[in-house]
Amino acid sequence: MERLNRTTVQATKYPEKIIQFGEGNFLRAFVDWIVWKTNKAADFNAGVVVVQPIDRGMVDVLNEQDGLYHLNLQGIDKGQPVDSLDMIDVITRGINPYRDFDDYMALAENPEIRFVISNTTEAGIAFDPTCRLEDRPASSYPGKLTQLLYRRYCHFNGDEGKGLIIFPCELIFLNGRELKKCIYQYIDLWNLGEDFKKWFENACGVYCTLVDRIVPGYPKDNINELLDRAGFEDRIVVKAEIFHLWVIEAPESVAKEFPADKAGLNVLFVPSEAPYHERKVTLLNGPHTVLSPVGYLSGLDTVKECVEDPLIGKFVRKVMYEELIETLDLPMEELKQFADAVMERFVNPYVKHFVTSIMLNSFPKYKTRDLPGLKTYLKRRGELPQGLVLGLAGIITYYKGGKRGDVEIVPADDAAIVALLKDLWAAGDTAKVAEGVLGAEFIWGENLNAIPGLTALLAEKLALIQSEGMRKAVESVVL
Repeated sequence: MERLNRTTVQATKYPEKIIQFGEGNFLRAFVDWIVWKTNKAADFNAGVVVVQPIDRGMVDVLNEQDGLYHLNLQGIDKGQPVDSLDMIDVITRGINPYRDFDDYMALAENPEIRFVISNTTEAGIAFDPTCRLEDRPASSYPGKLTQLLYRRYCHFNGDEGKGLIIFPCELIFLNGRELKKCIYQYIDLWNLGEDFKKWFENACGVYCTLVDRIVPGYPKDNINELLDRAGFEDRIVVKAEIFHLWVIEAPESVAKEFPADKAGLNVLFVPSEAPYHERKVTLLNGPHTVLSPVGYLSGLDTVKECVEDPLIGKFVRKVMYEELIETLDLPMEELKQFADAVMERFVNPYVKHFVTSIMLNSFPKYKTRDLPGLKTYLKRRGELPQGLVLGLAGIITYYKGGKRGDVEIVPADDAAIVALLKDLWAAGDTAKVAEGVLGAEFIWGENLNAIPGLTALLAEKLALIQSEGMRKAVESVVL
């Protein structure tokens, strides 16, 4: 079988108009697919150059295939099964700025570049005061972006026609405003001047967005069948559900430049993405974040298995319909319809969404997706939501490491978080573990031990998991 690249297959070479920070499964199955569809349906004619946001990544594999890969979409559309396999050809190349910093900065000098799109996880949009303008590159994503913007400003002598349109896709509420705030902090920290600040404000737009598509990632369960269909050796095949939604809080002028809404796609340009964001993050990402460790430590591997399991399925429904849904202010009928649709997506028979893929950076995810609901539920009901607390206990237990059967558990998160959990678990005292995790202000931005009853209830759930196992702990919540 031939390797997939631009020598072995004919593929369009598009001009580079988009810089994409991130090369992972989600961006390739969502943003790059949308660009591919828009190129075909709306004559967008845009290529994507990918920037690896951290030192270790997969742009080398991407470059080996000249940016080409296959996307397998599966699901039910209008009652009919869909199982498509398409070669996505919009990525022109990948750059590792830690190794090829000059190539990265040269992007700023390309007059055709117009858009910047990113998904660097919830932890990616953060200000790191140790970053310097002279770094090759700055360690944070906002720092890297500020370096690029400043080079562009200097190269084009402050030409406001050379500004960039920036769409962050990180699952942070008002992600555009958070990213913009970080950029202003770097402008001040690095003394880049009022003229550059004015250019950034007038020439560039940083817009809040919301993205929604379940992307299980590499389809290891049926990869051989997909490669046979593709006819090529493809190391970065990605699988996703057919549902997609991209909400962009931007004016009509931006929609005209990025005409994805004219390509038959579920891309919405709206005055405010807030109601879409709160509903989606709370009722889709919130359950995802807590069902994953609870299900995995109960011996289950996929979201579908969790929902269909007689016991864990009750846990998922409790979190969805009895806890998180009670924290939202939209009409209850509308919320239940959305929740029902989410549950259908969770059991999509065509998609194996492995819970281990969801557990990357679980603590930042819990902070943004579940902690607000926990607080609101307590305020409204006068008691803590048992399911959400058990979900946090599941995350903490998963980060203990060890084995599930013969499989080594290797948590993936910020090194400081992993080190903290290792130290706390070393003492073997679940009460101390609970107190230590909740008191880690570098994770939460506050001391969660101040939430009435949370420390004791979390310690209780941790102790129950340790003594009786996860399934017994779930029974204590749902039976």
